[in-house]
Amino acid sequence: MSLPRRSLLSLLSLLLPPLTAAVSLAGLSLAPLPAQGQTAADKKELVIGATAGSNLEVLRLGIKPLLEQKGYRVKLVEFNDYVQPNIALAQGALDANFFQHTIYLNRFRQDRQLDLVEVVQGPMAPFGIYSKKRKSLAEVRTGDRITLANDPANLAHGLALLADQKLLTLKPGADPIRVTEKDIASNPYQLKLQPIEAAQIPRTLDDVDYAIVNGNFAISSGLKLTDALVLEKTPDHYLLVVAVQGKDKDARWTRDIAQAFHAPAFKAVLDKHFPGYSRPDFLR
Repeated sequence: MSLPRRSLLSLLSLLLPPLTAAVSLAGLSLAPLPAQGQTAADKKELVIGATAGSNLEVLRLGIKPLLEQKGYRVKLVEFNDYVQPNIALAQGALDANFFQHTIYLNRFRQDRQLDLVEVVQGPMAPFGIYSKKRKSLAEVRTGDRITLANDPANLAHGLALLADQKLLTLKPGADPIRVTEKDIASNPYQLKLQPIEAAQIPRTLDDVDYAIVNGNFAISSGLKLTDALVLEKTPDHYLLVVAVQGKDKDARWTRDIAQAFHAPAFKAVLDKHFPGYSRPDFLR
């Protein structure tokens, strides 16, 4: 026998911690229900998802307080992969998410035929190349093993970073935001690239020579941005975005989320707690 939607949501609220829930909500085909007497457009309870580490902390320290000042109740939900946050959003278990760049969002919604749209850009912890066995990229040796993210958008991101550092070259004309290992023109050090799930990359540092780690997962694993041998200068197309369902793009609460990212108080939080993060122009 199935529970009514409101009963199931009430049950979830008892099971989830008040600020953060380290769970996957992808199996729930539920739309968040507005409080009694509210419409979906003017609701005051928001559920926002983010990946573990700095992405979640940016919301917790910088965005959640600003939305609460406007009268919203905000629940943050933590994820540990790059698939479930969009599935949960599309199914209505989230109102918004903050974990991906535009390239990934566009590819994901096209592949899955989902009506998801970006609302506003935000900061991100930059990609970095880390190592416990080498002190710099100048120490790279033939046959060194390098782990990097295996999802298409972040794999391209990692390959582009290796090309920027002259550790390999890409074929002329290859689109740097869509490249795969097939687009490698030369690999003079015969580097052994090992694509794996992004969240697992920090755990490989004891076993490989170098690792290209997404900034949020670096921080959530205890690494510091200053530990990186190289931190990228993040292009704008790799900055993170807030995504919502297409039907909600003009809702008042969506506009309030976007305004929170533009607020001077949010910039002050970034200056204090997230130095070195890549930012859109309006936050620099």
